[in-house]
Amino acid sequence: MIATEEPLVPQANGSAQPTPHEAVKNFVLDTNILLHNPNALFMFDDNRVVIPFTVIEELDAFKKNNDDVGRNARETIRHLDRLRSQGELSEGVEWNGHGGLVQVDLGQYDLPPALHGDAPDNRIIACAYHRHTQGQRTIFISKDINARIKSDTLGIETQDFEAQKVDANRLYTGYAELTVPSGIIDAMWDEKQLPLDKLTPHLTRTDESTGQQTTTELHANQFVLMRDATEDSHTGLARRLADTDHLVPVTNPRKPVFGVLPRNVQQTMALDLLLDDEIKLVTLLGTAGSGKTLLALAAGMHKTLSENRYDRMLVARPIMPLGRDLGYLPGDVQEKLAAWMQPIFDNLAYLLTTRGGGSQHPDSKTPEQRIQQLMKDGTLVMEPLTYIRGRSIPNQFLIVDEAQNLTPHEVKTIASRVGENTKLVLTGDVKQIDNPYLDTSSNGLSYMVEALKDQGIVGHVSLAKSERSELASLVAERL
Repeated sequence: MIATEEPLVPQANGSAQPTPHEAVKNFVLDTNILLHNPNALFMFDDNRVVIPFTVIEELDAFKKNNDDVGRNARETIRHLDRLRSQGELSEGVEWNGHGGLVQVDLGQYDLPPALHGDAPDNRIIACAYHRHTQGQRTIFISKDINARIKSDTLGIETQDFEAQKVDANRLYTGYAELTVPSGIIDAMWDEKQLPLDKLTPHLTRTDESTGQQTTTELHANQFVLMRDATEDSHTGLARRLADTDHLVPVTNPRKPVFGVLPRNVQQTMALDLLLDDEIKLVTLLGTAGSGKTLLALAAGMHKTLSENRYDRMLVARPIMPLGRDLGYLPGDVQEKLAAWMQPIFDNLAYLLTTRGGGSQHPDSKTPEQRIQQLMKDGTLVMEPLTYIRGRSIPNQFLIVDEAQNLTPHEVKTIASRVGENTKLVLTGDVKQIDNPYLDTSSNGLSYMVEALKDQGIVGHVSLAKSERSELASLVAERL
């Protein structure tokens, strides 16, 4: 009979004592979990979080990095150091007063027969395998798909890091489409508003197969596209105002916004949110060519240059290459940054041409010269996200492009930098994620959309149609 190790529960002094192992789950964390979110140590309630000693060694190697991975490694080490002052980490230290333990496993275990080579991943899996074979309820948590396949094959219960994940198939789009009597649409245009109770009966639908009724909930700043039940071309677009029981009609801007007019109804929704000063956070999801970045930049230029609503427009992107990295780039910081910011430069150049807003700049300078002048004046600032951490950003129009490559923890860090009178815009395509440890459900942009959809100062729109070109639309749809 195999001897078993009894799980531990905390004593009064912060260390632990045996208790029946059915009561406690052992969550063995892979290194990538803590590099993804250092607070993962404290997200397993009254269970035991096990950190293999190999993970500590890997954190030590990453802590020197001057990026988010390095910062997360250092933060995890600081968490463990604080726990160390409260008890013996090798025995397990309680952190929440309800039996939640963090333990560093010092064991050097033989590799399971199927694993070969003294790789860190294999040693971490060996730690989980040892506890599993000792009869303890063990769950191996990793964002590395291959590591999950290995451990699952060995019979270990295996999971991705489920905290902060959303249902990607039911991601909030920011708008609803309803078929209503024409009288409702006409009344909205006549009265310039629509009481929510007039729309409520049409928000309830009955499933013909089951007879079950479902009601669509309208969140703050959510749009409603109403179609006439008798004339499909008769439509009305409205938005529910925050903290009110009515909707207001939404129309296309009468004049171009820094040379840009919306090409479809979702772009109309996006501009309505971007130009509303009461909304402090706008999230825009969309496929390549849907106009999310261009609309954000046009609104930012309009608010900063035309209305003087903000002191400057700050544009940031995560440094995440597509495909194989080119390695170190020559030049100073601005020259290195230019390669990563080229998509932003392309959009700004478009806005500053005759077609995209040149009429607002009648001087003879080229778009590139105007961009450089705006940057020299400090009106336009472009930075990698690395430089945003630790700052306070007041009175700025802040755009974070390609936000789908950020973790929920990173998005939270960025949003917490926002100061007074700053508007934050996050744009991205959750179907084009370059971060190897994120997917459509776990990325920070999706998480932000779902977590804040009920808040009155937040608005969201998913742009469904590519407007870049016929080819771009075809590729986005078919490939």
